[in-house]
Amino acid sequence: MKTLTTLVSTLLLSCITMAQLAPDKYWVRFTDKNNSPYSIENPQAFLSQKAIDRRITQGILVVENDLPVNPSYISAVVNTGATLLNISKWYNSVTVYTNDPAVLIAINALPFVLSTNKISNSQAVSGKKSKKPFFENESMTEIPEGNLIKGNSSGQSYDYGQAFNQINMLNGIALHDLGYDGADMTIAVLDAGFLNTNILSAFDSLWINNQILGYKDFVDPLNPNIFGSHSHGTNVLSTMGANLPNQMVGTAPKANYWLLRSEDAPTEYLVEELNWVSAAEFADSAGVDVINSSLGYTTFDDPSQDHTYQDMDGNTTPITNGGDLAASKGILVVNSAGNSGNSSWQYIGAPADGDSVFSIGAVDASGNYASFSSTGPTYDGRIKPNVVAQGLGSSIISASSGDVISGSGTSFSSPITAGMVTCLWQAHPDKRITEIMDAIQQSASLANTPNMLMGYGIPDYYLAHTLLSAPVIHEITLDIKVFLEGPFNGTDMDAGLNSILTLAQPYNTAPWNYNGTENVTSIPNADVVDWVLIELRDTTNASQATGETMTMQQAAFLLSDGSIVDLNGSTDALPIVCTTISNNLYIVIYHRNHLAVMSANALIESGGIYTYNFSTGATQAYGAVSAHKEISTGIWGMIGGDLDADGTITVNDKNTWTNQSGTYGYQNSDANFEGQINNQDKNDVLIDNDGKSSQVPQ
Repeated sequence: MKTLTTLVSTLLLSCITMAQLAPDKYWVRFTDKNNSPYSIENPQAFLSQKAIDRRITQGILVVENDLPVNPSYISAVVNTGATLLNISKWYNSVTVYTNDPAVLIAINALPFVLSTNKISNSQAVSGKKSKKPFFENESMTEIPEGNLIKGNSSGQSYDYGQAFNQINMLNGIALHDLGYDGADMTIAVLDAGFLNTNILSAFDSLWINNQILGYKDFVDPLNPNIFGSHSHGTNVLSTMGANLPNQMVGTAPKANYWLLRSEDAPTEYLVEELNWVSAAEFADSAGVDVINSSLGYTTFDDPSQDHTYQDMDGNTTPITNGGDLAASKGILVVNSAGNSGNSSWQYIGAPADGDSVFSIGAVDASGNYASFSSTGPTYDGRIKPNVVAQGLGSSIISASSGDVISGSGTSFSSPITAGMVTCLWQAHPDKRITEIMDAIQQSASLANTPNMLMGYGIPDYYLAHTLLSAPVIHEITLDIKVFLEGPFNGTDMDAGLNSILTLAQPYNTAPWNYNGTENVTSIPNADVVDWVLIELRDTTNASQATGETMTMQQAAFLLSDGSIVDLNGSTDALPIVCTTISNNLYIVIYHRNHLAVMSANALIESGGIYTYNFSTGATQAYGAVSAHKEISTGIWGMIGGDLDADGTITVNDKNTWTNQSGTYGYQNSDANFEGQINNQDKNDVLIDNDGKSSQVPQ
């Protein structure tokens, strides 16, 4: 087979010559973001609406590290004579270049400069050809005629041609056939360059349909060369975005893409990690959903910058911390594990060691471990890679010819995965990145026996889709306190109805229509006041906690001290099962003759116990003084007198009382819980609350 190396070698040689002439580069970190013109209260000034929406969906707050670097600090550094390269808001820093020692002295003299560190060295390159650990074990070859796929390579939606095996291995065709092919999702590709991506027919559909949202050069921002630099990004992009029916279709052909050059292919310096972080920040601000990074860093042209295996602990290198920061913004970061599996280094590189980075190893076409694929564990003992995909003999597009060729390296298993991750997330846009990654790992071939060669194994993306579609069962405990006005005696509630309470929950009729089967053979203790019906609502804030957000209902007992407990009558908190907890939990309490009430604030969780006390103040109930009342000094309770349970206290409730007056028993008209329907029910409870209504959102 003929190895396609001539073009790559030519590009490397030209880039090395340029790098030898480059001045030194420095990382300038600032002390603070004081007096910034930006604020977290106005994120629209520095984040796209898509980036803001991503945070809202995943419950992520805008915080100080989202704020841009103070523009006056940047100007002051530039005014020293340094040339600005990139800016990092997450690290509150800039990268600059200069070969003038006086400029460095001036920068360090600025009162808001914390530190200045050298991150590349033009002299270190002289006489040395850089050897990149990621690229050295990668190869690209023509596919022999006899190996071309000529049979059925189609799903219902696409004819994948030579790429059939690499998506079929992941059971990803089923997602495409369901309509999940990346549409309306955005992937940022952080790589070394995208040679000819703007003219190759494999990417025609991306350009015609405006799926290339833009491109940016973080290696040489003053002289950008996205489409005339290295070919690696072109090869990587093709595994996701290529669309040549019967020749090659990628794993996310309908996704949108940002093409970001962060890797200086012919050299290896720490500056490239900082380029990566700046590119990831840009991707975040632009509203990207998924980052694919087929890059990794271990050792450098300047040995003083080298990482060690001890640094692969998820918390040490600039790029790894940057990857975790990107994940903290709700971006799913997919990164190659590395190609050092059969070298002296052996282990994954940075940022694949990040605990929030989804690291991808490689297998061959039959699903066997590829010997070059970097292994785990991380230095602190975590399983890496997370999962694997085909990285030996992957189908890719040649940047020079535009033909389908064969490529080997985790550089290709990573984007194959990133495309499938994007399709899966498209199917479940309300899920958080941790839920997406967990489902993929649970679907994989080694889910029960993960190892340090293949992690959790080869995922089944249709199975992951099924797992995410199934209700998630949460077993939690509620510690809730609420008082009813009717039986309240000044300190707690009388249990006057205890001996005549029904043994089955009474909420199976209108208006509640609750179909639960809670019942007891006897009332468990003398402190039980009555049955209540509780309801949890799962949403972002109380104003949106309508009935549509209900996640569970359960009948329970209310004790005289205000505790809501299980059917055993224990004073311990109430165990419940709910099918989802996506945002915040709000609780609604229903009672058969008191106005329903809902928590004004989300329940507070600690150790799996969710706590709320309605009795401590007016603002504890949604609707405040309109929703419940002060039934004793400093004690608030549910409003009594809703005898017909329609959510309002009107003349209809008085008519209900009139019809039952003079009778005895467990009846809604017994507003004060004495067991007798008489004038005290009307005078002490009903009349005083005339005109009041429940404030629970419908």
